[in-house]
Amino acid sequence: MSSRTARKPSGEGPSLEILRARMDEINLKILRLISARASVATEIGRLKHLEGGEVYQPVRERAIIERMIAENEGPLTNDQVKRIYVEIISACRALEHEPRVAFLGPEHTYSHEAARMRFGSSIQLMPLESFAAVFQAIENGRADFGVVPVENSTEGSINLTLDLLIDTALVIIGEVLLPIRHSLMSLSGDAGAVRRIVSHQQSLAQCRGYISANFPHCETEAVASNALAAQRAAADGTIAAIASKAAGEAYGLKTIASNVQDVAANTTRFLVMGTRPIEKSGRDKTTLLFAVADRVGTLNQALNLFARNAINISKIESRPLRARPWEYLFFVDVMGHRDDPKLARALKSLSNKALFLKVLGSYPEGRSAAA
Repeated sequence: MSSRTARKPSGEGPSLEILRARMDEINLKILRLISARASVATEIGRLKHLEGGEVYQPVRERAIIERMIAENEGPLTNDQVKRIYVEIISACRALEHEPRVAFLGPEHTYSHEAARMRFGSSIQLMPLESFAAVFQAIENGRADFGVVPVENSTEGSINLTLDLLIDTALVIIGEVLLPIRHSLMSLSGDAGAVRRIVSHQQSLAQCRGYISANFPHCETEAVASNALAAQRAAADGTIAAIASKAAGEAYGLKTIASNVQDVAANTTRFLVMGTRPIEKSGRDKTTLLFAVADRVGTLNQALNLFARNAINISKIESRPLRARPWEYLFFVDVMGHRDDPKLARALKSLSNKALFLKVLGSYPEGRSAAA
């Protein structure tokens, strides 16, 4: 008997053919269960339509994924389980309505990756030319949601996003914590041919140590996005792009080096923007901005309102107040939902003391991709 058709001797476990037959049966069961789930999702969508409910339910979707992770006994990792269920939920959601999600384009930017991480693949992608265009697309109804970066663990806050949050009527409905793993890529993959390194200004800053140590002779150039940098590198063999591996693959680039960011745990926080506030999830964060009178102790008094109500402040940052030199707006992240009694009490007290107060949104606290 040839090795191609040989069967395992008895006592050594099931043969390859038996295992494959078992796999085929399981695949059919999975398909039937997914189809049944989709049918239930369709009926839920019909009821939500009658009641005027939202198609996208981030709190409910998060609860489903967290329960599946809690029940996971392996061998799949929690991150693999999460990705599978993000896609199942995305496909079922699309039977009700395929969300239009705006982000800084072109495709294959980190914003694109963050949008896919949050909403899955069954969405209408809207790559736009700027953060302002993302906000505008949601405000005028061309997009349902938007994903914009707000801060990086290495380089700090992204001021363009903070400035847009000041005047917008949109609300924050979620956050995505995306690990950033930069690769240096070129058309040939030959480090010796590189004369210029191109990337988004944030990415160049996140890799300045690597560039200085390994390519001190090269010029650097900031462009609008990492995906655009990959496009440039695909058209010129002397240019290397710092971008994601996905961007490099999309434009036919070869990797010179991987993980070239200066800090290994480099993470960017993205905000998910929408038009309507969302309900409590039980583990929430609230982002607000306020201004206080330019007098000694006023900021301290404002922040003490949170301490008195046992509310943790996870971040505070200032931005200049337009048309009023040397006065500032304060962006603050606190733990909890605006409808929580303690936080509601603190916000009411703050509104009486502040010159200006705006709650930008309460939303489920984000977790990194590996969480």
